[in-house]
Amino acid sequence: MERSRTPNESSFPHVSINASDGSRAAEVTLLTQLDVGAGDAVATAAGARQAQHADFNDALDEPSARLSAPDLATGDNAALYTFSVGRHGHPFHRHAAPRVFTAISGSGGARLRFIAAGSACDTPQDIRQALRHVEIPADCLFTVRMAANTWHQFEPLRGNGRHPALFAVSCHPDETAGALDPAQQAQVTRGEADLASLTELMPAALQQHTQQTQVWTSVLSFDPLPRQAWACAHLRRHAGQLRQLLVQLHPRNGTRSHRLPDLQTHSSHQLPPDSLLAKQLPRHHHQDHVEIQIAQHWLGGSNPEQLLAALLSAFVQQPAGSVSGLMRLRNLLARPLRLRTSSLGCPVSSLLSDAATQRFAQRFPVLAMSSSTNAVQVLLGADDRHLQFRSSVGVQREGERITFSLSTRVYCRNRFGHLYMAAVDPMHRHFIAPKMLKTAVNCLLEEAATVVPAGGAAIVTM
Repeated sequence: MERSRTPNESSFPHVSINASDGSRAAEVTLLTQLDVGAGDAVATAAGARQAQHADFNDALDEPSARLSAPDLATGDNAALYTFSVGRHGHPFHRHAAPRVFTAISGSGGARLRFIAAGSACDTPQDIRQALRHVEIPADCLFTVRMAANTWHQFEPLRGNGRHPALFAVSCHPDETAGALDPAQQAQVTRGEADLASLTELMPAALQQHTQQTQVWTSVLSFDPLPRQAWACAHLRRHAGQLRQLLVQLHPRNGTRSHRLPDLQTHSSHQLPPDSLLAKQLPRHHHQDHVEIQIAQHWLGGSNPEQLLAALLSAFVQQPAGSVSGLMRLRNLLARPLRLRTSSLGCPVSSLLSDAATQRFAQRFPVLAMSSSTNAVQVLLGADDRHLQFRSSVGVQREGERITFSLSTRVYCRNRFGHLYMAAVDPMHRHFIAPKMLKTAVNCLLEEAATVVPAGGAAIVTM
């Protein structure tokens, strides 16, 4: 095995791996060394938080969560994810688009395996020539940049089965880029893509050729002396296991407080007299209305139109985790019945549609809108095989008070629709709609408190 150590650099040790055509396939850079055992502690704690995220996905031995989705309507195609690689690594795979991520290696270090894009990799000899390893020391912060279609696999460097390989934050510069198949492209357009759906696993017939002992390897390190590096790695492996145990015995839950008001939701069967829903679905079988009132000073100087745009953005970008969990279950049951699916609750799920002819704030697809000096509303909705729903979302200012509202009407098209709503109605009325509105308004308050704190500087504790 050909091994090379990075020279004793005064800046960041790094290595570039080129494809057969000379283009850059991957680049790895060490940034800094963390405390002894910190890698395992960070990977364990951050991995546990990742598992609680509303968009958590445990697939392909690479648990992940989507932190921020693309905003295709405004031309912002970037997405942000976290992902973990555990104690036994994950399989070789690739992505159609470039990837950039920053990671922390576990306390056993990490081995990054690459096969340069563009290489002919269908024989053992091809694999031997194209396969490259990069060794990352234990407890290190590092970055990786990969070109599209670069096969890669990550695993612990030492102590396999006892230390996680890494925890990372990954940026997809353009989620729409690359040769996506029609199903992937449709998922991206709907805002429902995740790491697993954008991943192509290496075929088994090809992967068996990657199991070889003689591999060109680049060793990145901050320690110029091999013996010093070995002693440091040995210490970090044992310290990492100890810190993992301490984290498990004394978990810490993050809290964030901006001294915000306690939001109270008010639900009703009746619509406000000026609701856009009043002329929608005259024959309907379900109707609910929920609203939240707060003092204007908590939201700074924003006008109703700005507040409604922020509210709709919060529905899409930061949905209530408990409602998202219910929607995943509902989608699982609905797909075999060929019903409409969405990652958002039905009151606002049409915000992910691209079929609407009108757009509020030049961004959000709506069926209708109305606006005045002190009030603004939008009408949302969609039709399905078993029902039609329409929802109105509104913001109204009355003196020094702001009212946020979410109203829904449903018409059942057949017997199954009636059965469906009989099961869903109580939960929608008493939990889903109030929870969605309360979560979105809380997001607005958090943002306002961070930018313009009420009564002083915001307090953030972790």
